[in-house]
Amino acid sequence: MTERTAGAAQGPSAGAQVALALVLGAGLAGGFWYMAKTSQEGAAAARPAVCRASSGTLPARYVSGTRLCEALNRPDLPALLGTPGQQAQTAWGSDGTLKGPEGADRTPTPSGTVTLPTYEVELSVSYDRLRVAQFGALLGNTAEPTTFQGRPAVLYSDRTIALRIPLGGKGKAESGTGGIARHLLVAKDAKDGGGSYELVIWRRDMGMPDDAALLRVAERVLPTVPGWAG
Repeated sequence: MTERTAGAAQGPSAGAQVALALVLGAGLAGGFWYMAKTSQEGAAAARPAVCRASSGTLPARYVSGTRLCEALNRPDLPALLGTPGQQAQTAWGSDGTLKGPEGADRTPTPSGTVTLPTYEVELSVSYDRLRVAQFGALLGNTAEPTTFQGRPAVLYSDRTIALRIPLGGKGKAESGTGGIARHLLVAKDAKDGGGSYELVIWRRDMGMPDDAALLRVAERVLPTVPGWAG
């Protein structure tokens, strides 16, 4: 199964000594480091966060993590999530890649991430050859096949991992079970020829994400991603 990472988010800390990150899968691709470095700055900002430049560089034929972040970091994102009084605290892009089989090229997997007080949202594009139908089959009974704007799609859930990392270099990091993340995986074309767009939301308070919010964000954001029209 292709590794898919939802990113990192910081939550409340005890005595401002512990950062709580909600992450999915393996590999943070620099996202958690960025969050730990900028979370206090973002939370205290009077204005909504703007997207920081992508970490890494992809060839021009691929959409950049910065562009994905900009597509996601809309002024109406809080309202689409059902939290209209909130604003983006941090926002960044990553030009990540996944290592293929031995001897194969690395697969670009750019992503953009936006954090708000209640939700964290990630938008990514995978340029692999895995079809959405194949990915849904790998998920088994947890997959919910559907369509999105005429394209094959899958809704599914994943359990996050809670990482408690002491700030200031004191103590050891601890991990435990986190909350639920909801994913919408959409084929890059109506024929499901390989590659996909993925939108993920999860709550920083470990509550259950709202599917209606996930779909509202998808309907507004995905058509604005470069390459969506084919």
